[in-house]
Amino acid sequence: MSEFQLHPQLAADTLHVAALPLCDVLLMNDANYPWLILVPRVPGASELLDLGESDRARLWREIDIASQALRELFAPDKLNIAALGNVVSQLHVHAIARFKNDAAWPKPVWGAQPAKPYSATEIAERVDTLRGVLA
Repeated sequence: MSEFQLHPQLAADTLHVAALPLCDVLLMNDANYPWLILVPRVPGASELLDLGESDRARLWREIDIASQALRELFAPDKLNIAALGNVVSQLHVHAIARFKNDAAWPKPVWGAQPAKPYSATEIAERVDTLRGVLA
């Protein structure tokens, strides 16, 4: 079996936050939305069905952990959870805190507006805060 490698597009668009037992938790480098991506470290996985039963259960627990962190830190109006993979086939799950006053509401965030990269200071603060809640 091959070794797990993060898809280059995910590596380019995100910042590493934490490693949970199954998933790497990444922060989308878009300050428009509090947006986490969970990537199971399972080589070759592109669909939820590619995970064994115990890993699927573990993934849902880790989605819950990430969702609770977003809820605790940002008090969103809604949490969007999605595993699309149309552009990046590597299995990954988006957890996005949404607000009625965000630029894309009520539509999906994809393509609503250009990504707004975090500043170096914002990255340090956001990643540190998320790590504290995810720990």
